[in-house]
Amino acid sequence: MDIILEGIKEAFKLIFTLDSEVFEVVLLSLQVSFTALFIASVIAIPLGIIIAKNDFPFKNLVMRLIYTFMGMPPVLCGLFVYILFMRRGPFGFLSLNYTKEIMIIAQTLLITPIMIGLIINESIKCQNEVFSLAKTLGADKWQSFKLLLFEVRRGILMAIVTGFSRAISEVGAVMVVGGNIKGKTRVMTTYISELKGMGDFERAIATGIILLLIAFMVNSLLYHFQRIKSYGS
Repeated sequence: MDIILEGIKEAFKLIFTLDSEVFEVVLLSLQVSFTALFIASVIAIPLGIIIAKNDFPFKNLVMRLIYTFMGMPPVLCGLFVYILFMRRGPFGFLSLNYTKEIMIIAQTLLITPIMIGLIINESIKCQNEVFSLAKTLGADKWQSFKLLLFEVRRGILMAIVTGFSRAISEVGAVMVVGGNIKGKTRVMTTYISELKGMGDFERAIATGIILLLIAFMVNSLLYHFQRIKSYGS
């Protein structure tokens, strides 16, 4: 219990004294996670709606694969990405291993299936009603798609929240591909793991509290945005 209390005190100390090492780690964590979230959103939002909306050969197989990848262990994802970009791998010429770019790629691959699966589930729930209404109003395919996109906005926002939470809290994949290099690829989760190994539990707990505060603030903003959208609809 004393360790936890000391960790809480240390967290406030690190925040108010603007500890340079911690803020460097925090900024890199946010940069990597938000970039991965943006890329994943660009891919997942239209793809999730298109998969839910259309019938095509092997659709059930595609959906099963997506649901399988939703539960992919992060360390396995990191290993897969590392092999692809290792010197002898197909993309080894890019020399991306142990860079923040490879961490973004790993996080993107990790959260994209999760976001696609959530959007598919939300789209399936309301697409029949949406398309019936669109057909009644004489809407074309593009207008029907936009209407469906509007109706699943809450599900999309929930997918974004889930994707960010998964990305910012992830440790296995970024540890494998990034290596936790100080000043280059060290993020909050890998920093906590390192501090635990060093026995610096107070600073590890403090960093964890800062991580939770960031996740809380971002999720609160998104939740507030969702409530505004709900009231406006």
